[in-house]
Amino acid sequence: MELDLPGLKAWIGRSAESQDIVTPRLVAEYDATLGPTLAPVPPGDAPLALHWCLSPSISPMGELGADGHPAKGEFLPPVPLPRRMWAGGSVTTRAALRVGDTVTRRSVIADIVVKQGRTGTLCFVSVDHEYSTSRGVALTERHDIVYRGATDAAAKPPAAMEPRRADLSWQVQATPTLLFRYSAMTFNGHRIHYDQPYVTGVEGYPGLVVHGPMQASLMFNLAAELGGAVPASFRYRGLSPLISGQRFSVRAVRGAEGGIRCWTESATGQICMEAEAL
Repeated sequence: MELDLPGLKAWIGRSAESQDIVTPRLVAEYDATLGPTLAPVPPGDAPLALHWCLSPSISPMGELGADGHPAKGEFLPPVPLPRRMWAGGSVTTRAALRVGDTVTRRSVIADIVVKQGRTGTLCFVSVDHEYSTSRGVALTERHDIVYRGATDAAAKPPAAMEPRRADLSWQVQATPTLLFRYSAMTFNGHRIHYDQPYVTGVEGYPGLVVHGPMQASLMFNLAAELGGAVPASFRYRGLSPLISGQRFSVRAVRGAEGGIRCWTESATGQICMEAEAL
């Protein structure tokens, strides 16, 4: 599909601002859902990676697309490709969020790039976020979103692979309940995370898809646990969909020259998302 790249690039620089509160209820929900796989934090600090639960897009039901996402063309550009996923991003941590904080998120569309992939045309939209409290900027983030055509997403199951060596590893059971709880915390209506007939019959995945931000959150916390400190810099990217209904691993290894490499790994050894923390 030919995209109107100049027209899409006209959206670069568009900005938006929203506010949310780190409420005790949100913290309790996050702890109850991901608790065994969260790094410890000082009393009063918000759990790590909770920022991905703040300021979700909230649109009326009549303004949602067929996939359950808010319709494109509000803040995000109207990319005429029907499928979208988290592609990756990076987070720089300057200060902790604390329970009770009012957090202001300022967002700017930073870049739009069109590429040709194995499944056809891909459009990458990069958004820069800045999260601030009354004490100043706490986090900055680059978030990369990928749009693709309505090709069949199902792939042949990958061959079993030998587990990779890790210095620390967590096991997570990817149940529909886990996915539902994370969708609820993030007000994420994307049907690939909870609607089995839709995800298999329309988008062509073999099962419900584990959220990209959930995987990134688990890797961020694992890096903090292994390194003994909150990562100042965290860069991640998605490689392959992680399908629910299996036990997957979150693994990390110390780098030879500092830093920590993390990844999520399916039950068959497929690396689904990887990250580097410093």
